[in-house]
This record gives sequence, C-alpha cells and structure tokens, in this order.
Amino acid sequence: MEIVAKVRELCLALPEVTEGLDSFGHISFRVRDKPFVMMGEKDASSTLAIKTLPLTQELLLQREGFTKTPYIGQHGWVSLRTTGDLDWNEIQDLLLEGYLRTAPKRLAKLVLK
Repeated sequence: MEIVAKVRELCLALPEVTEGLDSFGHISFRVRDKPFVMMGEKDASSTLAIKTLPLTQELLLQREGFTKTPYIGQHGWVSLRTTGDLDWNEIQDLLLEGYLRTAPKRLAKLVLK
C-alpha cells in the first residue's frame, strides 16, 4: 500500500480528523483544524512529520532516521524518512500520540475507551 494511503487510512479512522493541504502544499491531517501529521504532497514518500510529546521526541531523536522537524520541532514535532522498511505498528502508535496530544479531551476519551 502506498505510504500516503496508509497514513490516510490510519489518521482518518480517528474521530473528527480531516485531510487538507497547508499553505506550503503539504498534506496535513487535522483534528478541529489543528494539525498533528504532515507529509510532502509532491514527494510524500520522503518524510512524515508527527506531533509528539517532548519525551517521545527526545527518545526518537536518539535513533537513526528521526529528526526534529524544521521550524516546528520545538513544539514536539519529529520527522522520519519513509524510504525503506517502515515499522507500521510504531508509526500507528506515533500517529495516535499526535492525535491525543492535539484533540480536545472529549475526543481523546472516545479513542482511549
């Protein structure tokens, strides 16, 4: 399955998530108009950016393949290269973390039930 399609499937399964393009042309997945995942539109197979908790970001940055997302990394965003083999279980967990960090408490509770 194409990477964008897989990320789309995982993100849109979460309550009230919408997909759109940001002002830079990146595909973004948002909850209540707040982004928690972004991908490049033209070269979506190169990088995936996810909003994470600061501790998660710190741990991921110690691993190969993860970098602090330019401009927004100070807010917990981490980027990973999506070339080669991907651990979709880990990516799904990170997408969920990004969602839970961004979603209102009422929506987060729906997912955590």
